[in-house]
Amino acid sequence: MSSADRIAHIALSSCYLPLANPISDAKVLTGRQKPMTEIAMLFAEIETEGGHQGLGFTYSKRAGGPGQFAHAKEVAPALIGEDANDIARLWTKLCWAGASVGRSGLSAQAIGAFDVALYDLKAKRAGLSLAKLLGAHRDSVACYNTSGGFLHTPLDQLLVNAEKSVARGIGGIKLKVGQPDRAKDIERVSAVRKHLGEGVALMVDANQQWDRPTAQRMCRRFEDFNLVWIEEPLDAYDHEGHAALAQAFDTPIATGEMLTSAMEHGDLIRHRAADYLMPDAPRVGGITPFLKIAAQAEAAGLMLAPHFAMELHVHLGAAYPTETWVEHFDWLEPLFNERLEIQNGRMLVPQRPGLGVSLSEQARAWTRERAEVGQRA
Repeated sequence: MSSADRIAHIALSSCYLPLANPISDAKVLTGRQKPMTEIAMLFAEIETEGGHQGLGFTYSKRAGGPGQFAHAKEVAPALIGEDANDIARLWTKLCWAGASVGRSGLSAQAIGAFDVALYDLKAKRAGLSLAKLLGAHRDSVACYNTSGGFLHTPLDQLLVNAEKSVARGIGGIKLKVGQPDRAKDIERVSAVRKHLGEGVALMVDANQQWDRPTAQRMCRRFEDFNLVWIEEPLDAYDHEGHAALAQAFDTPIATGEMLTSAMEHGDLIRHRAADYLMPDAPRVGGITPFLKIAAQAEAAGLMLAPHFAMELHVHLGAAYPTETWVEHFDWLEPLFNERLEIQNGRMLVPQRPGLGVSLSEQARAWTRERAEVGQRA
């Protein structure tokens, strides 16, 4: 290996992004979770002896941020002196370094920050965007907005938010459903569909809060609204239940965002439990496992709609053979100096090398903990 490729230094930072308003979905209304007030971000900055640098991140909502940071800090020394090009091998090495706490969940999510950073570094060194490094199929991806459709948003504001998103050039609107009063769900979806017309893509997300009989009834009611998909109508691990819904209704079923490994996604795919698969690269452990999931999804003929983290998923969506949807959330924008562009319902893939983002001073200001291993080049 060239000394220029040898990993010399890693900086980890635990950053907490405050949200302007507490966020509520069906999990809050059913009493299972508290409103979300912040997002814990774990950033990994990797540098080689030759001065090549990469930035990666993972995240956690409501709980888990300190644990991700602690695990990352514990396994980071395993990368020092290694060849930064050997990304798949290094993912496995990090996985086994923490294997006693499992190969999914929090431990895999911590690894994801390193994995994304190594891909960012490799793409930057090649002078390519991440999408081009992976082999892009397109230069833009269809995008939809979720942040304006949460359940804490009053109906009149919901209509305003949806209209603003469409006017901004976003291609679809996703609404949260799953309230204890099902009639309110129908009322809100009906009002948005009527307000926007049939020409705007519309999705709904129940956040796992229905039992099987309720999901059957609600999916039947939603057939009238020409939805792109119904997301997480059941518990994330109820693959048989999701498969039954996917087979019974014309409206596609979407799920997968809560799964935390390629193996878990493989089980979902084998059950035919989704029409749209929704893997989250940071949650499954980074780009390395995401690509394994995408390959399985392609072989199964599934559509892809990666969850959250548009700054990363715009690249991964562009590298999937068939057209994908990417979720537009502007929540993470204060963390980066760059912004993604939206045109005609689509998110443009950045042409800057790597992910095409760099940490802002605001991200540094919101950082609560830092750790470093190795020596700077």
